[in-house]
Amino acid sequence: MEDKKKWDLLSIASIPLVMTLGNSMLIPVLPIIERELSISSFQASLLITIYSVVAILCIPVAGYISDQIGRKRVIIPSLIIAAIGGLLAGFASWQIESPYWLIMVGRLLQGIGAAGASPIVLPLVGDLYKDEQEVSKGLGVIETSNTFGKVLSPIVGAFLASLIWYLPFLAFPVFCLISIIMIIFLVESPPMNKVPLAGKEFFRSLKVIFKREGPWLYAVFVIGAICMFILFGVLFYLSTMLEEQYQIEGVKKGVILAIPLAALCVASLSAGKIIGQEKWLMKRMTLTGISLLTVSMLALSFSDDIYFLLSALLSSGVGIGIALPSLDALVTEGIQMEQRGSVTSLYSSMRFVGVAAGPPVFAILMDVTHFALFLLQAGIGAVGIGIAILFIRPDKGSKPTW
Repeated sequence: MEDKKKWDLLSIASIPLVMTLGNSMLIPVLPIIERELSISSFQASLLITIYSVVAILCIPVAGYISDQIGRKRVIIPSLIIAAIGGLLAGFASWQIESPYWLIMVGRLLQGIGAAGASPIVLPLVGDLYKDEQEVSKGLGVIETSNTFGKVLSPIVGAFLASLIWYLPFLAFPVFCLISIIMIIFLVESPPMNKVPLAGKEFFRSLKVIFKREGPWLYAVFVIGAICMFILFGVLFYLSTMLEEQYQIEGVKKGVILAIPLAALCVASLSAGKIIGQEKWLMKRMTLTGISLLTVSMLALSFSDDIYFLLSALLSSGVGIGIALPSLDALVTEGIQMEQRGSVTSLYSSMRFVGVAAGPPVFAILMDVTHFALFLLQAGIGAVGIGIAILFIRPDKGSKPTW
């Protein structure tokens, strides 16, 4: 990669890092928020869900707008909105006696900001590089940054909350400001190749894309959602269990939560370097990752021993880390620049569906047996394997070696 583009990529990578911190920092803090606000576990989980639900609704709009006016013109205002949401949540926690609903409004604004920032990163990387090998490497860096944010999040969130419980809300705008400065001064958004299509023509072209590419695109969307559903659900489960059963709190809990995420981070970076532009290899890596995740969940259903749990989560983190860059590359490299923002945004929306559903579903299912909870996750993973086998098909020019 050229030196200039390395700075571009580093600056772009700050966006998923910051947005991940904004959401995942709260995972270890949810039990503390639950106690401070005297709310239920389910209500606490909604602080993660509302962020994700509003992002799901706004991401396609942001993707469409970015295809019309350019990526930076969407990203920078979105980061500002996200920062305002963090300020509102932090101020309400600090100054209001019963701040839960104002915190929810702040989280809603953060979700709107996230919708216009993180998902636009994928098409921006696709725009930045012409060579598919470089695109794959760039997407691997982006997914690694996203995952590195997940590694840092429980540690940073737990540390900040140990000082003041609402400090994670107030720290988020500072992170946004750093990213805004980097994007403004270090990223030169490539010009659009063609004049943007008018509304009717644009949506007609999207319809053609989904009619032609629909089966594998839908498969990538669903598998991405499955990965994020299991990841965030298990993190919520582990965070709650560490406090309730083992009385492990604060930074120590954050470090434990970071273990499977660190494995995910390393696997993402390695996968991005390996897959290149080989579509058949992307399918193989996706299958390998989702299979490892499924086997880990199945093994986990037979024991709730903390060391066995962490080992299984480590291997599941590796599985998700292998699968995600491959899915990113499939959807980014398979779509032309003019529609790339909208299609990759729909993919990001589906990933947010998984993020939104994971914590509340696990909060409800934690009342059933440990065996049933994780056997269900293994079943969901098995569905992902079947979808990948049936619907993700390498292009005709690729030569699979399986």
